[in-house]
Amino acid sequence: MHKELFKKLTKLRLFWPIVCLLIVLLVNLIKTPTFFNISINSNGVLYGFLIDIINRSSELIILAVGMTLCVAASAGTDISVGSVMAITGAVACYALGTGGSYNMPYFLAFILAVFVATLCGAWNGFLVAKLKIQPMVATLILYTAGRGIAQLITGGNILYIKVDNFKYLGSVFPGVPVPTPIFVAILVVILTSLLLKKTALGMYIQSVGINAKASRLLGLNSTFIIFLAYTFCGLCAGIAGMIATSRIYSIDANNVGLNLEMDAILAVALGGNSLAGGKFSLAGSVIGAITIQALSTSLYSMGVSADQLPVYKAIVVVIIVALQSKEFKKFVKHVTQKLILKDAGEKVAQ
Repeated sequence: MHKELFKKLTKLRLFWPIVCLLIVLLVNLIKTPTFFNISINSNGVLYGFLIDIINRSSELIILAVGMTLCVAASAGTDISVGSVMAITGAVACYALGTGGSYNMPYFLAFILAVFVATLCGAWNGFLVAKLKIQPMVATLILYTAGRGIAQLITGGNILYIKVDNFKYLGSVFPGVPVPTPIFVAILVVILTSLLLKKTALGMYIQSVGINAKASRLLGLNSTFIIFLAYTFCGLCAGIAGMIATSRIYSIDANNVGLNLEMDAILAVALGGNSLAGGKFSLAGSVIGAITIQALSTSLYSMGVSADQLPVYKAIVVVIIVALQSKEFKKFVKHVTQKLILKDAGEKVAQ
């Protein structure tokens, strides 16, 4: 009975992503007994390793949501999202100005910056969907040129925003104990999930990702659907860029969003989503993003330096990906079947 239940659980899409996350958290608990402790600091804000992980993973969660749709629709990835984050921050800080008051109202600057990021996503979508350029090659253009564009906007300087209200998006609102980025990430996930489930868009994306030619024969505009996926990914990168910029009250075009595109792709893979397109799981990508941040936090807490972090991170990620591979799942299935047969044989013998 228990073996059959385990067999059913292993077939669930989110089983292995959740197992991988629990393993990382368990290692943290063993290494740091106070890992799950949550308290309120002197500023009235929730504090603890778990809060820090969810807070710091907010940008990655948002990027992973957009990346999931790109992968599902086109079987390709958008490697420009980190650079688009830098462009977003540069546009926002330039529009706001660096003095003691805004040159442009914050709301308008936010809309302008996110709109520019969405245009960047639309550009990538045009190259991939209309010109049929391989996604990695198409998005390599902004990946390479994006930070240069951000440097042109900022004049090669780090622009600082000295108005206190600017930091609320990346920190906390007065009197609210939960960091604002957590609310933003939850809102993006919920709205995206509702959009995909309450409309036919989610089904269309899966259909196009599985077979774009067959989808066209069925009357779906696969070009437009892929275009929408990349445009939405640009929108997500813009929101993430505004959070990242708000965290440091400035824009550093060389470092904002650096290497986050790789973590976003990895989050999609760790979430059990196939990089070959088709069916996808937003929940899986969210779990994957939190797993990556939990891994980074745990390595830092173990005294691993920033220079050494990628090495240890790569080793653990290889293990996690291997646990979710088809061959490992076949092995687990084979072992489970043998145990069931053995159990049945013992019952017959009795």
